[in-house]
Amino acid sequence: ACQPRGGRLALARTDGAVELYNFAANYFQEKVIPGHEARSVEALCWATGDRLFGAGLSGDITEYDLARLSVARSIDGGGGPIWSMAANSSGTQLAIGCEDGSVKLFLVVPGGIQFERNLDRRKGRILCLSWHPSDTHIAAGSIDILRVFDVSSGQTVQRIMVNYHVQKVKRECVVWSIAMLSCGTVVTSDSFGRVQFWDWQRGTLLESHTVSTSAVLSLAVSEQEDSIIVGTSTGATYQLQLLPVKMGSLEKRWVRTKPFQHHSHDVRAVAHSSTALISGGLDAQLVIRPLMEKVQKKGYDAALRKFTFPHRRLVSCARKARLLLFQFSQHLELWRLGSTEETGKDGEVLPLCRMPEHLLQLKSKGPEHIYCSCVSPCGTWVTYSTASRLHLYRVQYEGDGVSIKKV
Repeated sequence: ACQPRGGRLALARTDGAVELYNFAANYFQEKVIPGHEARSVEALCWATGDRLFGAGLSGDITEYDLARLSVARSIDGGGGPIWSMAANSSGTQLAIGCEDGSVKLFLVVPGGIQFERNLDRRKGRILCLSWHPSDTHIAAGSIDILRVFDVSSGQTVQRIMVNYHVQKVKRECVVWSIAMLSCGTVVTSDSFGRVQFWDWQRGTLLESHTVSTSAVLSLAVSEQEDSIIVGTSTGATYQLQLLPVKMGSLEKRWVRTKPFQHHSHDVRAVAHSSTALISGGLDAQLVIRPLMEKVQKKGYDAALRKFTFPHRRLVSCARKARLLLFQFSQHLELWRLGSTEETGKDGEVLPLCRMPEHLLQLKSKGPEHIYCSCVSPCGTWVTYSTASRLHLYRVQYEGDGVSIKKV
């Protein structure tokens, strides 16, 4: 989620961790809120400027404390697992889409959020949501169908079958993401690999672009509404731009302009900032692709950035004891390095007389994920910390065996 008119990007991982990146400071990873066993984050959004909310399959809406890097408060959405969440343009209301087919509205108030009301409920989980920029309507996508709600009355004012014109469809069509433009057009992306543009008032299809042979999972629109980025399940992202039909013409059409293959797996999330296309995938990579037409001079700002490595230290080394400690979300592993009797030049691979040895696996207790860990230079102390506790262990080596004692 891009902060509206702000310089930060919030990103959720499958283990429930949330990371914040700062655009102004060269996309630096500013903060990490550690994950939790019971927390999956399916949707993130910013409200009233700098308040960050997350929702997921646990059915809770969570507000994050960005100073203490923890959960500030959590409230049950009341409709089962939450698949989608969106804030209105002023950030004063949140809409959530639930497993039970309901769209619920919450007011963002000082110190929390407050349930306001339900919109007209039908069968089928609500997989994606989008507000009209004027905050009068909400578009919601589910399986085979998209609906448009009037926010003031709560009624469904339009219902469109997305595969009505496809002959003899045997499989269901999942609307994975949706966007409502200020001109009244609704843009959807679906599991048939299409990006479609609908006139929601008439309920008619304006344009359809088949961008992929597989599903189009994510979609984001620029603030000026002249560019769209979509992510597919083959790892490709595409840009569509609103361009004049011919030079100097007032009539404009959506044209697929640029394909990018930066990911190896599903592109689950995309965002469109004022100067870059941002995508995140199941290959655990964050990719930031600058829009060359928005970058004034060639330089570091114009470089493609791929975040493949964590910004925090997940491996620590005990030099004297030749040990390495690896940190995972819910356990630690201690390894002894292999050794060799040969010598050689830099870059040469030497034969090992002793193989690397896995000494210890230490599982963390409780639902909280490990935030940081360390091994002492002599290798006899191992410590790790979660959001609320610090754990210290004494490691003893007897010949080939290892014993561990909690301190």
